[in-house]
Amino acid sequence: MAAELVDLVLARSCRRVLLDGVGSDGLADALVPGLRAAGRLPLRVRAQDFWRPAGNRLEHGREDAQSFREDWLDAAALQREVLGRTKDYLPALWDVATDRSSRRVREPLLPGSVLLVNGVLLQGRGLSADLVVHVALSPAALLRRGTPAWQLPAFAAYDDAVKPGLACDVLVRAEDPVRPAVLVREPGYSSR
Repeated sequence: MAAELVDLVLARSCRRVLLDGVGSDGLADALVPGLRAAGRLPLRVRAQDFWRPAGNRLEHGREDAQSFREDWLDAAALQREVLGRTKDYLPALWDVATDRSSRRVREPLLPGSVLLVNGVLLQGRGLSADLVVHVALSPAALLRRGTPAWQLPAFAAYDDAVKPGLACDVLVRAEDPVRPAVLVREPGYSSR
């Protein structure tokens, strides 16, 4: 599957790839060797490194599903500092483990760079991307992959409101991680 996605990134001359869903971190990592072999420079950015400080994220408690869905990610910062830039980007804004600024400096976006931005609940936030890949999992599969039960309502609300499986360019149904089903939509596809 990674080789197919690399071919798609190359065919569409993508510079910004958004990988959305539980398991997208491993998928982004799997794209790196193929992109390098094709002469592109993959740049990994984790949306978690653009989460808000704990005081903001956990204002309504540590297990508030609505806050997790709507307030944890600083989508405006991710757009401003990474996806909306043309010459440089900020690899990380916030260190969640220490709850402090990551103190990272901007890095150049060289010719042939491909930003691989992965995380959960990313669509419907105004994030710019040339290709959007959504990893879809059922509630049972989310639990099997280690998603806490308190987060399931956030994923259900996201599916209902945003319909990420329809809004993406590539849908990966990953109930079986060994044999995921992949649906690639042609450019210009509209779910309406």
